[in-house]
Amino acid sequence: MSIQSKSDSYAAAGVDITAGYKAVELMKKHIGRTRNAGCLDDVGGFGGCFGLPIAGMEEPVLVSGTDGCGTKVKLAILMDKHDTIGVDAVAMCVNDIICVGAKPLFFLDYIACGKNVPEKIAEIVSGVAEGCVQSGAALIGGETAEHPGMMPIDDYDLAGFAVGIVDKKKILDNTTMEEDDVIIALPSSGVHSNGFSLVRKVFDIENCDLNKTYDELGGKTLGETLLTPTKIYVKPVLDLIENVKVRAISHITGGGFYENIPRSIPDGFGAVIDKSAVKILPIFNLISKVGNIPERDMFNTFNMGVGMSIVVAKEDAEKALEILKENGEDAYVIGKVIKSDEKVTL
Repeated sequence: MSIQSKSDSYAAAGVDITAGYKAVELMKKHIGRTRNAGCLDDVGGFGGCFGLPIAGMEEPVLVSGTDGCGTKVKLAILMDKHDTIGVDAVAMCVNDIICVGAKPLFFLDYIACGKNVPEKIAEIVSGVAEGCVQSGAALIGGETAEHPGMMPIDDYDLAGFAVGIVDKKKILDNTTMEEDDVIIALPSSGVHSNGFSLVRKVFDIENCDLNKTYDELGGKTLGETLLTPTKIYVKPVLDLIENVKVRAISHITGGGFYENIPRSIPDGFGAVIDKSAVKILPIFNLISKVGNIPERDMFNTFNMGVGMSIVVAKEDAEKALEILKENGEDAYVIGKVIKSDEKVTL
């Protein structure tokens, strides 16, 4: 069906609605990659329809999460590389909802831009689709909004939300946590999508050479290292939950270790992290060095190489590590749970 909608007056005000139609057509091939059994309609309607897979569940519970990519988007704009930032948007949402034990079902994105360039929007959505494929979620809708006069024509921002499902009896319950439970780390792929306001200040991103290579980064450029997409942990974590009693999970995002690990620790207990065991990625050493950032601030801002922490019983630790490694995760132990009023000790 051809669309006859066109407004010269609206275009003169800075909004080209025909560009939006072209963007939708260009992104459909990417969206098609994400379709799963729950999808009930095609993209383009007023609402995305999804059939809930509740067979075998006693009390299905929907779990939602929403987030954006922060000022990492500025880096994508400066590098004119837009096909990975969408992975970050999906990752920030689905990595949150699996901390509850939920399986992601679907995702919707929201792109605000100064000017709708269909090819750029489709490139952004290609990354969103890739994130959805990695997490098993369907991309069932979204919105692209032109904001002339509010944003420079080359700027955009990206956010979204995910919905997952879990049987109520399988929601992770940290009240089962006990002294001497083991804390396992899942390695991050880099800075992920947090702390970029500090990163941009440290490297003076808007004025530095993003194509400069660093020996500390294994010869990679600063730009490609920083733009590395956030790792998506859905599949290995869900497999672990199916086979081991997981006490709690923390997604290490903004606020680093000091803010996120305590969110999964119940009252009366604390996490003791062996700082020497943390496999700190080279990019964090470089940030600390160039910016003269104190160690505590680093651990209170960045993931430092740990994208997620998982708490299991001491007797389940070996099995948990085996399952995670079978799923391609180089998981390792970074600490334990103790009785304490101090939530985290490094």
